[in-house]
Amino acid sequence: MKHTRSIKKDELTRNWFIIDAKGVRLGKIATEAARLLIGKHKVTKADNMVSGDSVIIINAKEVDVHPKKYLQKKYYNHSGYIGGMRVETLEQVLAKHPERVIERAVKGMLPKTKLGRAMYGNLYVYEGAEHKHEAQQPISVEIS
Repeated sequence: MKHTRSIKKDELTRNWFIIDAKGVRLGKIATEAARLLIGKHKVTKADNMVSGDSVIIINAKEVDVHPKKYLQKKYYNHSGYIGGMRVETLEQVLAKHPERVIERAVKGMLPKTKLGRAMYGNLYVYEGAEHKHEAQQPISVEIS
């Protein structure tokens, strides 16, 4: 009887992808980034290890969002103390830390496990067009 051979960790090949968020909807960026981080585009995807690739997202401050979302979407944060609830709108978060909007959207699409946290570590989001990963020679991903 033949057994299905599992892929080993040292047999995995990891690539780097770069996504330009300029003028692209937030959900489309987050979906594609999560797919690449999980490794669903690979034949060698394994559920018991991080088999996804690394993703760089640039121009986070120029991400496209529906106009109503700027005021209606709220981000909740609680300090743990009584009365410690902080509520910010999408507009406020984009003004202060635009990369956090994309990070949070992608994190919500990843598994809520140890592997999901490890996959999230392979996500790099930058506010502008400059990034420090030129040496990895990232492959450009076009999102329409």
